[in-house]
Amino acid sequence: MKVICSKEDLVKGLNTVSRAVPVRTTLEILKCVLLQAEDGELKLTANDTSVGIETKIDAVIQEPGSAAIDASLFSSIVRKLPDSEIMISCDENDGVEIKCENADFKISGRGADDFIFLPSVDATASVSLSQFTIKEMINQVIFSIADSDLNAAMSGVYIEIFDDKIRMTTLDGHRISVRVNELKKEYSKVSTIVPGKTLSDLSRIVNGDNEKEMVISFARNHIIFEYDRTKVVSRVIEGEYFKIEAMLREEHETHLVINKKVLLDCLDRSTLLINESDKKPVIMNITDDSMNLRLKSAIGSMNEDIAIHKEGKDIKIAFNPKLLMDALRVIDDEEIDVYLVKYNYPCTIKNQEGTYSYVILPVNFTEE
Repeated sequence: MKVICSKEDLVKGLNTVSRAVPVRTTLEILKCVLLQAEDGELKLTANDTSVGIETKIDAVIQEPGSAAIDASLFSSIVRKLPDSEIMISCDENDGVEIKCENADFKISGRGADDFIFLPSVDATASVSLSQFTIKEMINQVIFSIADSDLNAAMSGVYIEIFDDKIRMTTLDGHRISVRVNELKKEYSKVSTIVPGKTLSDLSRIVNGDNEKEMVISFARNHIIFEYDRTKVVSRVIEGEYFKIEAMLREEHETHLVINKKVLLDCLDRSTLLINESDKKPVIMNITDDSMNLRLKSAIGSMNEDIAIHKEGKDIKIAFNPKLLMDALRVIDDEEIDVYLVKYNYPCTIKNQEGTYSYVILPVNFTEE
């Protein structure tokens, strides 16, 4: 193999596939990135057996071939090379040479035949949507997946396709996040649970261009994301997801309209008085046209009033401020609609169009 490509393209390609290189593994070959040179392109592939990523970059192919190279070492070398063309060659003993201007590196490679290739997957359904939409939806729900391995479904994102809509749902036992978007046409119903890490990595490597499409293909045990010249193949989480519809309450006794930024800034200030060992809630006393927010901790206390528009009953309720802030940060609306039932019932933040819904559990509190 002997190829020439630009440093910029190679760095971009390595940044993309490196998301699928495992941090810890007993299989040394999984620490490698596979290079395949053919047909005027250099294809880079990484695979940790749970998720695999391949991407293609332009290259001058002087000798077609392939090589597996330690991803960490290869990436470190490439990033420190001059901003110029890079020549990569591999001999019959899997020795790899990397040249750029006056720099010349020789390192050991691995046989490409040892590499664990991406699985061949037969898709049962596919949908197309903009890269911007998929990136935005992921970012608006990914924060509420569970860190614990006790429940696999909670560590994933539930993706549903129905009619002309795509819906993503996450929950962690304290809150539920739902994001809905319209598709360009109607599709048959399909759903799956995708590991949170897969979608978190996807959000980081996709540009989010509103003019460019991404194709999502569903298979029995896998999901595939294809965009530009990149393919991400991930295993899915087996099993049934939670009955979300039963958790999304429609009834309410109190409806609030609040300026999102004012509430977010107030909650942000309250966190200055919270430390890891003393997680005090923020107590909200909601009366006509006013919400009083109080927090008292070992560090100090805060008392602040913000203006609201209220319909329904007065209510006093307490929340972990971080859970509210996570939801508010990903909402673009200037004003938000908050629906409450009782002090020990979840609150719901949702818009009239039904494109997002955040359900957050309150916490117990005592008057001081």
